[in-house]
Amino acid sequence: MHAIYILWLRELKRYTRSRAQIIASLGQPVLYLVALGFGLGPVFRNSGNGSYLQFMAPGVIAMTVLFSSMFSGIALLWDRQFGFLKETLVAPVPRVQVMIGRAGGSATVALLQGLLVAVVCVIAGFRPVNLGLVPVGIAFLALTAVVFAAAGTAIGSTLKDMQGFQMVMNFLVLPLFFLSGALYPLDNLPPFLALLTRIDPLSYGVDGMRAMLIGRTHFGAALDAVVLACVGVVLMLVGAWRFNKIEV
Repeated sequence: MHAIYILWLRELKRYTRSRAQIIASLGQPVLYLVALGFGLGPVFRNSGNGSYLQFMAPGVIAMTVLFSSMFSGIALLWDRQFGFLKETLVAPVPRVQVMIGRAGGSATVALLQGLLVAVVCVIAGFRPVNLGLVPVGIAFLALTAVVFAAAGTAIGSTLKDMQGFQMVMNFLVLPLFFLSGALYPLDNLPPFLALLTRIDPLSYGVDGMRAMLIGRTHFGAALDAVVLACVGVVLMLVGAWRFNKIEV
């Protein structure tokens, strides 16, 4: 357990030491809020769906968590390249603890970035409909961070170079985001697109946060929580299996 804490703390310090990284993590979400939240707001309102900023804010927060937690796999490749991973793996500690510590630290960093973006959303005009449910919304955010931190670790453990990781991210992260319903309602979609949204884990994270923050849900909060928990367990097991086979 001590190894898990040390690795978790290392990932957290790596983020908090870099002011540039903190500022950079706000750039894309702010762009979405300004360009889409205010640009498409009148169109969304005229269609009878209310405030677009209210609708898309949970999706933008989830996007931040997705990008941050998945790209945590790059840190694994970086550590492998510069030898830190080798020093970690030769320690008399089970590899599963190393993996849990890294994934937990990456998920915590992603959660912090998501909370920063949530503050920006509030400044921009987003308002939760029930403050009492905000902690549950944060729990959904944390669960989403764990799911994709485990996925990023599993992918980072499988690949051996930065180029391969970037290619996988481009073909995986963007589809996960755009199919999640973060930017549009999931009602009345074509059957094929509706199927894709149902097999996208991020859809359930976004839907769960919307249920808690604005009282609007497509799948139901209970199903969201069950799916995220099950996918998180599966990806943690896969990540531990792949990390156990990593060679440096």
